[in-house]
Amino acid sequence: MHTIKGITNHDLFFGDCFKIADLGCSSGKNALLVASKIIIVLIEMCKENNCKPPQFQVCLNDLFENDFNNLFKLLPNFYSKLKEENGENSCHCFISAVPGSFYGRLFANQSLHLVHSSYSLHWLSQVPEGLESNALNIYMAKTSPPGVFQAYGKQFKTDFTKFLQMRSREIVCGGRMVLTFVGRSVADPTSDDGCCLLELLAQSLLDLVKEGLVREMDINSFNVPVYYPCEDEVRNVIENEGSFSLECLTTFKVNWDPFDDDYKNVNASDEASQTHGENTAKMVRAATEPLLASHFGKSIIDGLFQKYKKHVAQHQAKNKTRFFTFVIALAKK
Repeated sequence: MHTIKGITNHDLFFGDCFKIADLGCSSGKNALLVASKIIIVLIEMCKENNCKPPQFQVCLNDLFENDFNNLFKLLPNFYSKLKEENGENSCHCFISAVPGSFYGRLFANQSLHLVHSSYSLHWLSQVPEGLESNALNIYMAKTSPPGVFQAYGKQFKTDFTKFLQMRSREIVCGGRMVLTFVGRSVADPTSDDGCCLLELLAQSLLDLVKEGLVREMDINSFNVPVYYPCEDEVRNVIENEGSFSLECLTTFKVNWDPFDDDYKNVNASDEASQTHGENTAKMVRAATEPLLASHFGKSIIDGLFQKYKKHVAQHQAKNKTRFFTFVIALAKK
């Protein structure tokens, strides 16, 4: 809300068309939910300023493999609800898909007013180089040598810098970005909220090695292209790249289990931990199955996540580790 108000206080808002980009939109209904909420807030701002709402253009971005057809099937209902909530002639909204990596150029120069990205920027553009020594791990882990932490940190710095450089060319002066992504609470990359979730997945793969279903050499050649940065790393890249001013940086914690609303207890009961393990395994499987299946084969996936949900349940019974999430608001200088 504060970020959008910042735009409406700027002359750039009072034009014919306000252009929004949602980067890493995926293919679910939440992609359109974000667009809907942004438009509703902007229309309310127009009413407060006694001005006519502009036309809205919403660009949904994700990788080429994304199922954009599924999003298009949701559009009739989206347009219908927009008219129902805001009146038949209150606004005009046009939605399009822009496939491609957000680590490269996606839009014309100075064409965007607001960029949004939710839970995408912790994914790297590629697996970092120089991870040959990360034996029996699939990400940074407590047993990883120092070079592994350095390689992951370097790749994040390169990618996030590139992301800011690309958006600086595409966003108008005074335009905004709101970015939400997973990080870690402390500088130490071996903290539980920094690496534990994927350590448990590596442990599950090692269980399959013992059963002869996965080769150890295949684990040694597999690393997940994600990075959970600490606050200093995020701030340093923004400052050094220089195109944006950091208006706001907030953090919050989210339970691994997306259906778990208990934030009081630091561990879970035996029964609750089983449920958390199953729900967390489904969430992690949705995010990682394509990577795992292409490297290890589809035949191991069901068994792998049966092991994984048990390891997660055991961990949650002792310590309810949570995702540490950043929300940052940036203004184009």
